[in-house]
Amino acid sequence: MDPVEALERIAFLLERQGAVTYRVQAFRTAATVIAAMSPDEVRRRTLDGSLGRVRGLGPKTTLVVEEALAGVRPAYLAHLAEEAGGPLVEGERGQRLRRALRGDCHLHSDWSDGGSPVEAMARAARDLGHAWCVLTDHSPRLTVARGLTAERLRRQLALVAEVNRTLAPFRLLTGIECDILDDGTLDQEPELLDELDVVVASVHSKLRMDRAPMTRRLLAAVRNPLVDVLGHCTGRQITGKLRPESQFDAAEVFAACAEHGTAVEINCRPDRFDPPRRLLRRALEAGTLFAIDSDAHAPGQLDWQIYGCARAEECGVPAGRIVNTWTERQVATWTRTGRTPRRAFGPS
Repeated sequence: MDPVEALERIAFLLERQGAVTYRVQAFRTAATVIAAMSPDEVRRRTLDGSLGRVRGLGPKTTLVVEEALAGVRPAYLAHLAEEAGGPLVEGERGQRLRRALRGDCHLHSDWSDGGSPVEAMARAARDLGHAWCVLTDHSPRLTVARGLTAERLRRQLALVAEVNRTLAPFRLLTGIECDILDDGTLDQEPELLDELDVVVASVHSKLRMDRAPMTRRLLAAVRNPLVDVLGHCTGRQITGKLRPESQFDAAEVFAACAEHGTAVEINCRPDRFDPPRRLLRRALEAGTLFAIDSDAHAPGQLDWQIYGCARAEECGVPAGRIVNTWTERQVATWTRTGRTPRRAFGPS
């Protein structure tokens, strides 16, 4: 087995499992180090016992390389595949919708609070079968997540163009997860937002704002023609450091989403599962579009989309109303003109 592939697969499975970042980075760093060495040097160092002294390698990662070069499946990879490589949901739950997905509208790179380079995220999405995905690093107000200033975002657009030349026909769309400010305005230059393919707007501050001002805040955002997706609408956290749902008039907000063609995100992160099913059903009744998004901060987390697919199927969301089932061209048409494919509101 190729040692780089073994190290990267271990990292992917750890991310999929939700492992802490430092555990994952040890294997991703080792994969980068080994990939930069010639095969002859790797074998020589393995034979003379000096591989473990190379900067960026440790006892565990060195053992993985040695076992891979010996022609056996690394024991740690075999253990992890058995522990974390199986289905994330039981049976056929969500599988029909997952097969219909062509892309992912919400993922992060190491330009903000993600853990991997842009190209690594794009390659992982492609390898999972996607035809496109949207890079949505944070906007500047979220300093704790290294949000992108206008200048950094413009530099990122040039990088996205390079990645698309490398990975064609796979397409990485330009985007942002833009903070919804207290008054409902957006945390980035409007002219720059207008250049992007997809804008996900989310609340990350003052999540316990009173119901009436929070409703006004969300209404201002979803009515903004620059906004395409309302991200994790309640802001809740259901594992780890718990956080209750933000309070707002769901009927009014979802009606505005339907009227203005703003998709409601079905956030797939296991610590969010946002919106809860009762609100997902209310959005469905209101006639909104949906985006089933991994909100991935690492390649392995892209696999979390199946959670959102299962929840959407449970609530009866038709595939045609899920923007991730559309082609890249259909998504671009929707975000530019508001026009949706004919099947969007036809029979499921």
